[in-house]
Amino acid sequence: MNKKLQHIAFAFIGLILINYLSNAVYKRFDLTQDKRYTISDVTYKLLDKLDDTILINVYLEGDFPAEFKRLQTETRQFLEELKAINSNVRFRFINPKTIRERLIKKGMMPSQLTVEEDGDLSEAIIFPWAEISVGKKTELVSLLPNSLAKTQENQLQNAIKKLEYSFANAIHNITKTTKPKIAVIAGNGQLEDIQLYSLLTELGKKYRLAKFSLNNVATNSQKTLTDLAKYDLAIIAKPTERFTEEEKFTLDQFITNGGKSLWMIDQNYADTDSLYNNGKMLAFPRDLNLTDLLFSYQVRVNNKLIQDLYSAKIPLATGNVGNQAQFQHLNWFYHPLVNGNPKHPITKNLTPVRFRFATQIDTLKGNLKKTPLLVTSVLTKKIGTPNFVELQSIAKQPIENEFNSGPQLLAVLLEGTFNSAYKNRTKPFNTPLFKEESKANKMVIISDGDLAKNQILKGKPHDLALDKWTGEQFGNKEFLINTIDYLLDDSGLINLRNKTVTINLLDKQKAYNEKSFWQFINIGVPLLLLALFGFGFNYLRKRKYS
Repeated sequence: MNKKLQHIAFAFIGLILINYLSNAVYKRFDLTQDKRYTISDVTYKLLDKLDDTILINVYLEGDFPAEFKRLQTETRQFLEELKAINSNVRFRFINPKTIRERLIKKGMMPSQLTVEEDGDLSEAIIFPWAEISVGKKTELVSLLPNSLAKTQENQLQNAIKKLEYSFANAIHNITKTTKPKIAVIAGNGQLEDIQLYSLLTELGKKYRLAKFSLNNVATNSQKTLTDLAKYDLAIIAKPTERFTEEEKFTLDQFITNGGKSLWMIDQNYADTDSLYNNGKMLAFPRDLNLTDLLFSYQVRVNNKLIQDLYSAKIPLATGNVGNQAQFQHLNWFYHPLVNGNPKHPITKNLTPVRFRFATQIDTLKGNLKKTPLLVTSVLTKKIGTPNFVELQSIAKQPIENEFNSGPQLLAVLLEGTFNSAYKNRTKPFNTPLFKEESKANKMVIISDGDLAKNQILKGKPHDLALDKWTGEQFGNKEFLINTIDYLLDDSGLINLRNKTVTINLLDKQKAYNEKSFWQFINIGVPLLLLALFGFGFNYLRKRKYS
């Protein structure tokens, strides 16, 4: 009896110990092949710093297509992982049916989906959004971001891949106490504020922006450089006037002192507006006096225009019906549509980017790491300048043999230690900030100044991501935002865009064709087996006890 009591006591103590250890040592196991539920170190660090309660409202609730219930499930499971790491994370799923107008006013636009069920097509409206709140601060998260996807299934897969990045980026934005500062360089005929409105409005949500003129460098060079050095990044968007040596030196020393930079350079005078006005224009080289500066960063922006058979459309009047002009949207080879580098987080799953009268970039040998971001198709043609560009050439049938120049580099990322262009040269002015080379730094150079230029519709700036004439969607805004995020991201957050998740999607056509067969397998076969078991059991029972 005593031994039995001892065994019971040991078993009881063992259960208490196991229960204590299970609570003290917490571990979740991700058994998926692609480790989709494994939270990255970057997100772990974000959650470790989270001391305040963070509330996440997810508007993926209600009736919507079956495949998008997968997005709901994946979102719920991901948020449960975040909550398991930090109990300050709280979330709830809300049906947006009764609050649609309120969500739209907040900027959460609905998505219209095509639903295929039993061979019939119908439309469905969903709100693929989440809203993160910390105190009085809120941040919106798009759960169905725009991407290069031919089908809804591929769009869904891309959305699930971006779940961690979307939430981690929003949490980072809402919890950070200081915002990086961006200088929009002016003074050399750069794009006007209204032409950059679409991009700058989006950037202003998470960065501090200021217009910075280089005009004062001639009279107060030292102060201009000191003031510019306080910024984290400089945007040089389509300068049209020649840079002085003092201005170049200021930008050069901004870079060697650790400033990131985004260059959008037009090496030719070529503009779509002047082409529409006259039907013909002379494209000729523009002297910005930047060749030696960019050469020291191991890059050369050429002045030969690039034509690409894979191009965007422009509207063109093709006749009249009554008093109404008839327009057609025709491919304009001087506006290449360029796909992004699928292996880099800036451009992965990016909608094609539209260029306008772009030129080609050469990279030179050196210590810098050079990553191509945007490269044309192989069906390109180089047009030397000066040269006339005629609008009527759009009607000519292209001769494919002439488009044999191969892929052309239009945007490149440079990373590493940058040497000053004035390392072994006379300096325009003396400064205690002078450095011959930088520490580890980053820079992006794009051979089109109009990449960030939004159109104007009825006197108001139009969305950079959409063409006002054709309604076609482009990746210009997303590319530039991703680029700036990458240049200013010291935590590696944007690398989460490279996360790969494999979603096994149902073949709808095959499922519809084999519907009856699988219904029989799932319903008829179990009933048949149950009947056979019943008859067999009764037969054996009667035989045994007869």
